[in-house]
Amino acid sequence: MKIARSLLLCFAFLLTLTAYAQTNARVETVSFESKLVGEALPYHVVLPPDYAAPTAQTMRYPVLYLLHGLAGSHNDWVSNRAHLAEYALQYHIIIVVPEGHDGWYTDSATAPNEKYESYIVQELIPDVERRYRALAGRDARAIAGLSMGGYGALKFAVKYPERFVFAASMSGALAAPAWNPQDKDLLDFVKPSIARVYGAMDNPVRPANDIFKLYDALPPERIAQLPFIYLDCGTEDFLLDLNRTFDALLVKRKIPHEYRELPGKHEWPYWDQQVQEILRIAAHRLAAPHS
Repeated sequence: MKIARSLLLCFAFLLTLTAYAQTNARVETVSFESKLVGEALPYHVVLPPDYAAPTAQTMRYPVLYLLHGLAGSHNDWVSNRAHLAEYALQYHIIIVVPEGHDGWYTDSATAPNEKYESYIVQELIPDVERRYRALAGRDARAIAGLSMGGYGALKFAVKYPERFVFAASMSGALAAPAWNPQDKDLLDFVKPSIARVYGAMDNPVRPANDIFKLYDALPPERIAQLPFIYLDCGTEDFLLDLNRTFDALLVKRKIPHEYRELPGKHEWPYWDQQVQEILRIAAHRLAAPHS
């Protein structure tokens, strides 16, 4: 009886391990030291479910860079706030979640070492492509984010269209470079980062990173080079009018994109829902894995 009971317990344990493997993607943390920022900027990597399979050892995968919001961190997307690892099981995509602090994914006007735009382009992407079996072409890279990260994703799309095939924003804080820290209507927790990153209202860093100005100034030949743009916003989100205005700009300039409004606020239940759509569209737009 004891032997039979032990076998049953062992069998149950194996079933539990099998169930876990089927419902959890492999998440790794890379301890990266940024020379541009001058500090450790760890990032998480969600690997495809077949990444370690013996039959996939020569397979290379497309990559989605997923950016966090203001007052967030690289931990947000892999915490209990979202179910990213679970959703990722359906796709053969490497998902990279970098640390951007409250730097608006911009090279700061006031802090010379806070080069969060240059870090993404010059350090993070090359490190991912050296460290993992990642496809390196434009057609195999996408970038997306929420709030501050949504702004960052659409900024990378217009400033580096040769690097990304798809860019997406959820609840994007799209007008950050135009915000005045002295404005009494601006949320208090936002003001310090705006002042630190963009400087005075006449600082050239502001227009150089204002995506309304950057997209509006695009000549037709540059529009043709843009990645496909997707953006959405909740109908109860305080940034809704801003996203509607940006959509109108893209329509005016005939820039290919998709804009959606859905029920929701500026909060994690909305982003946890919408990241599933981001993954679905990214999988459709990105190149397929191949050896």
